[in-house]
Amino acid sequence: MSDVEIPLFPLNTVLFPGGPLPLRIFEPRYLDMISRCLKQQHGFGVLLIGEGREGGSVGSTVRVGTMASIVDWGQGEDSLLAVTAHGNERFALREVRVQADGLNLGVVDFLAPEPKVPLGERHARLSRLLETVISDLGPLYDAIPKDYDDASWVGYRLAELLPLSLPDKQALLELEDAEARLDALLPVVEAMQRDG
Repeated sequence: MSDVEIPLFPLNTVLFPGGPLPLRIFEPRYLDMISRCLKQQHGFGVLLIGEGREGGSVGSTVRVGTMASIVDWGQGEDSLLAVTAHGNERFALREVRVQADGLNLGVVDFLAPEPKVPLGERHARLSRLLETVISDLGPLYDAIPKDYDDASWVGYRLAELLPLSLPDKQALLELEDAEARLDALLPVVEAMQRDG
């Protein structure tokens, strides 16, 4: 599906398909965006900021992002709007326009979802490690459907949880091959286990 215009939320984070995204919303443009998304039951696009900053002027973003759908919302203890969203399909950004209120809207092409690929033996320990880590993470991951046998799901979860640089996380999001993503993560995990 192409030529779809969606609201964009540039952030200093990379959202992966199937992953959680907790947000605290305070800017009027994003409060309005969340309100419209809830009323119209549609999501918004999350893109890593290339230049600029959250809560200010965003000079540029990366070109591949992830759709987010709101799964929970309410007022946080700090009186800000607390939103939990989950990542859905990836998209490629084609063009951006800015509304009068400063909200970015993007014309996007949705990327085909990765096919479910059974986890191979060489990556089995990554799945076991992930299961241990997620069991310790608490409420944020409780509502996430688990699939420890799917190479794509395991790779996305490790990519979002491991202490990688944002450019490295973005590169893993843009990879089109679940096994190649796991191959890229394997030496990171091995190095952490060696050093830990």
